[in-house]
Amino acid sequence: MSKFSQHGIAFVLTLALAGCINLAPKYQRPAAELPADWSAPEGQSAATLGAQWWKIYGDATLDRMVDEALAHNANLAVAMARVDEARALLGETRSGQFPTVDASYGRQRTQSSLRSSTPLPPGVERTTDSYRGTLNVSYELDLWGRLRNATRAARAELLATEAAQETVRIALVADVVQAYYSLRSLDEQVAATQRSVTSRAESLALQKKRYDAGVISEFEYRQLEAEELAARAQLPVLESRRARQENALAVLLGRSPRAIYTDTVVENVATSDESPPPQQALVVPAGLPSELLLRRPDLVEAEQRLIAANARIGAARAAYFPFVSITGFFGGESVAMSQLFTGPAGTWQAAASLTQPIWNAGRVGAQVDAANARQRQTLAQYQLAIQNAFRDVRDAIVAQSKTREQFDAEDRRAATLREALRLAKLRYQSGVASQIDVLDAERNLLAAELNRSDALRAQRAAVADLFKALGGGWSPGA
Repeated sequence: MSKFSQHGIAFVLTLALAGCINLAPKYQRPAAELPADWSAPEGQSAATLGAQWWKIYGDATLDRMVDEALAHNANLAVAMARVDEARALLGETRSGQFPTVDASYGRQRTQSSLRSSTPLPPGVERTTDSYRGTLNVSYELDLWGRLRNATRAARAELLATEAAQETVRIALVADVVQAYYSLRSLDEQVAATQRSVTSRAESLALQKKRYDAGVISEFEYRQLEAEELAARAQLPVLESRRARQENALAVLLGRSPRAIYTDTVVENVATSDESPPPQQALVVPAGLPSELLLRRPDLVEAEQRLIAANARIGAARAAYFPFVSITGFFGGESVAMSQLFTGPAGTWQAAASLTQPIWNAGRVGAQVDAANARQRQTLAQYQLAIQNAFRDVRDAIVAQSKTREQFDAEDRRAATLREALRLAKLRYQSGVASQIDVLDAERNLLAAELNRSDALRAQRAAVADLFKALGGGWSPGA
């Protein structure tokens, strides 16, 4: 063998013993074609509320509900337990990089045969005792990085699980916000319908007197009665929807089954003249770098799983190379318990073993191929996650802008029809218009108020979707 080859082997062994050989591919974050930044609509900016982005709504009741959900929601509790499990698995995997030490103690009692071909010497007891106590040590030399890569993979899995927990937390808050404002919307719709029913009932009572007096025909009276019944029939439908929405919100808050069945999650708080949060707080800041979206928890999770898959390739490749382990024990062995730990009873052993795979029917190669395939899967999943994230942001930006326009239009329409109803009543009192004209105006106003309430719900929900798509709120300097 040449001196060059000898030096080369010595260099490789030195690197291996120093723990410098890593058979995993060098990790680099995959390149992604990202837009330079997001652009907000002209003349608009965004508030920066950091993690507590839901406070943008300025609703103390909502704040309390979010706090309750974060403390008691079952899905979030599951995610937190998964983080604890991943942390424990990391500790278990990392322990393989260190020596293992254990103690053993044993007693053996033996009886020799009297019919043996080699009879016992005179004076030797037929039955003997033997005691053995040892301290055992074993250690695997991680020459090729198998254990280190396994630890890197477990650490990446822990970070991925923590990111998954944050994804659950953000989604939970968004769900609570949307469920709460859906409930508020239904409250407003129930209240508007009740006002309409009350108004029509009063009008019907007055028209009943006119019908009895022969001022109006039965046809006119029955039309008025049908309109009143139609409005009244909407109430059970809305109240049923409200009850279901209240139950859904209770589950998000982590309420007990008994509380869900018996408690009122939130009292009716219909406020038809309530306006949404200020528009300047509902859009992405102009010039926000798009790279910041890579901090979104689901993208962090996807990248950490890619890092873990990359490290597992190195762990799989290590099976091609020799497996070196060191074992030993120190202790004592004696026929008497009292002499077990005396000097003459001392015993010890040290051993080193090297195992080099030669032929295993392609098992190691298949394991490496499988690790490479899993890495390609996680790479594709990471790229898909980025694509979906930017789609979510784009959809959310458009939705929050368009739902605001829809609400503004519905709000103006409701105000216009409210004035139209007032004028219709004046015209009816002056004898210029019929009661049917008043009924039409009331019907149109009720529909407009219901649409306005739903548009306000959609606009608030779109704001929550935007913050969810951005991975939470943005702090100054983010």
